[in-house]
Amino acid sequence: MRTRTSLTALLAAALATGGLTLVAAGPANAAAVIDVSTAAQLKSALTAVAPGDTIRLADGTYTGNFKATTPGTSGARITLTGSAKAVLTAGGGYGLHLNGASYWTVRGITVTGGQKGIMTDTANGVLIDSVTVHDLDMEGVHFRKSSRNGVLKNSRIYDTGHDGRGMGEGVYVGTAGDLGDRSDDAQILNNTIGPGVGGESVDIKEGTTGAKIIGNTFDGNGLTGANYDDSWVDVKGNNVLVEDNKGSRTTNNGYETHTQQSGWGCGTVFRNNASNLSGATGDKQLAINVTNSSTGCRTTVYGSNTVTGGKGLTNIAVTP
Repeated sequence: MRTRTSLTALLAAALATGGLTLVAAGPANAAAVIDVSTAAQLKSALTAVAPGDTIRLADGTYTGNFKATTPGTSGARITLTGSAKAVLTAGGGYGLHLNGASYWTVRGITVTGGQKGIMTDTANGVLIDSVTVHDLDMEGVHFRKSSRNGVLKNSRIYDTGHDGRGMGEGVYVGTAGDLGDRSDDAQILNNTIGPGVGGESVDIKEGTTGAKIIGNTFDGNGLTGANYDDSWVDVKGNNVLVEDNKGSRTTNNGYETHTQQSGWGCGTVFRNNASNLSGATGDKQLAINVTNSSTGCRTTVYGSNTVTGGKGLTNIAVTP
């Protein structure tokens, strides 16, 4: 067993009782692997980690709200990993809150039962990979408070928005009405979002720039239509790429752009998205509904986008 000063002070009690296991990964001060199997051990480990460390969850249920505040570095990320049978279950609040915890990788686990699933606040370079997030009062994954370069990939999100207010986006980037929240360059890649998502599968808020929404599958069964939630994706940020996605079962449109504040919602590019609008009953029923196209706020819809059912591909000129 290898110890390190920062770990020793925080984990002494747990180590004394055999509650945690530190697996040596090299010489003193090298990265540690911390094996945990209870909620108390997980909370201790989240406090004790240092750059380069890995927290490894055994299969089981971890009840509570779990919060990390220690950042990793770009060259020494902190990893929280487990299988889909390692389940963080919250009775309210956030299931997993990365608060200032930049350069974390969260891989494989399940988060359920809280107000929100995985929340990043002022946490850059967070990678969320192959997780399952479901059965929440509000949204599944939220990049907030200028959490830049966040990545969500290969994950499953469903059954959100249980609080009855018609909200509960699958993925939420930024903060409504707050142009100071520069959660820029988020990447939402190869995820399956829905069914049972009360809000949009992806909501990109004003104030954010450079998001990429690529390779996802959206199932809009569960959209409430409340709070204008009538599409899989709503883009209100700038210079967003929406590409190679597939969507089905929406109440109205597939994708939308909006200007909520002057100068925002511009520069979106839609390319190679397949939309199935069969069963839609809204007034537009367009694969891509652009509400803010003008000379100073351009949206580009390529001819590689396709639509089945509904009333058409888009309401602006299509780029070959």
